[in-house]
Amino acid sequence: MKKIFLTAAAVFALLHSFAQTTPKDSTGFQSRKLKLDEVNLVSSYYTQDGNNAAVTGGIGSQKLTDIANVFDVKMVKYDAKSRKHTFGLEVGIDHYTSASSDMIDLQANSSASHADTRIYPSLSWSIENEKKGTTLAFGLSSSTEFDYQSFGGNVSFSTKTKDKSGEFTAKLQTYLDQVTLIQPTELRTNTMDEQYGSAARNTFAGSLSYSQIINERFQVMLLADLVQQNGYLSLPFHRVYFKDNAVHQENLPDSRLKIPLGFRANYFIGNNLIIKTYYRYYTDNWGLKSHTADIEVPIKINSFFSISPFYRYYTQTAAKYFAPFQTHTAADQYYNSNYDLSKFNSDFYGAGIRFAPPKGILGMQHFSMLEIRYGHYAKNINMSSDIISLNIKYK
Repeated sequence: MKKIFLTAAAVFALLHSFAQTTPKDSTGFQSRKLKLDEVNLVSSYYTQDGNNAAVTGGIGSQKLTDIANVFDVKMVKYDAKSRKHTFGLEVGIDHYTSASSDMIDLQANSSASHADTRIYPSLSWSIENEKKGTTLAFGLSSSTEFDYQSFGGNVSFSTKTKDKSGEFTAKLQTYLDQVTLIQPTELRTNTMDEQYGSAARNTFAGSLSYSQIINERFQVMLLADLVQQNGYLSLPFHRVYFKDNAVHQENLPDSRLKIPLGFRANYFIGNNLIIKTYYRYYTDNWGLKSHTADIEVPIKINSFFSISPFYRYYTQTAAKYFAPFQTHTAADQYYNSNYDLSKFNSDFYGAGIRFAPPKGILGMQHFSMLEIRYGHYAKNINMSSDIISLNIKYK
């Protein structure tokens, strides 16, 4: 926990010194110069435990901790045609320790797989024509860790209805990944060889959404996605133990089609209470189907302080390629003992506290918001986790 708040405090001090030298433009003039619009720092600490580790064939410790810091900067300028250009830079760094990853080598007391660091920067650019109600946006991203490299790109277009009460958005995304083929030690042909091979995994996604303001209190949104994955979709260090106790690498098909469909609805009850709801249905050609229902109720205590309790229920069926420890046989073409693909239900609940005083945090006007959120997650298959996050906004 100390790492979270020490990081946040350091950036907080840096931004405060910047705020003292950057005057705030209170006029309505649309400057054509590039200006700092918003900075967000999000730090979080995540911990989990369970007894269904995929690395050891569906049994064993799932203890894991993760410390994450995400730094997000948005810059804005207007061009000669009064179009708003927003440029975004986001840099995230996660560091985790995992008991299950440490068991890639069953004989080692502690291996290099016990901990890893993931770095994931991204760039975004949007062009908004406020008069026409259209927005064109582009994005690039990457993610790097020891056994995984990902590069992504996206493009989206949004247009509002004539009365500006509705908005349609279409988005295309792609992720081109390389998976390092790190096998369990007992399945390696040469245990002294650390020159691992790699395999490609590609994801292509199309998204459509439509949001509509029904009236001043009620807003809804419809969402639909189509996701196609191709390539190496297994994880090479996931073991599968057959009925005869023989150990194998996880083996899954090289293609997967996912279809999520969602619905959001927000209802404003007076000026101090909002009910936010969300539902999603998911299906894929691996036989997995799921339902997600989510509700959050932000309660405004006064003009600058609010709390937001939330609850999410999730349920899914098992993928047709999943079976528990020592259940698969040699007759199975595909096999997997990862409980993320098993049948289970889960609950996620907690609350957020948001503090946004008119004169800024601790009297520093540019620091417009501080939010702390805590959530507890539990599956009905002996797995639970906790997450706490801190968000500081400079505006």
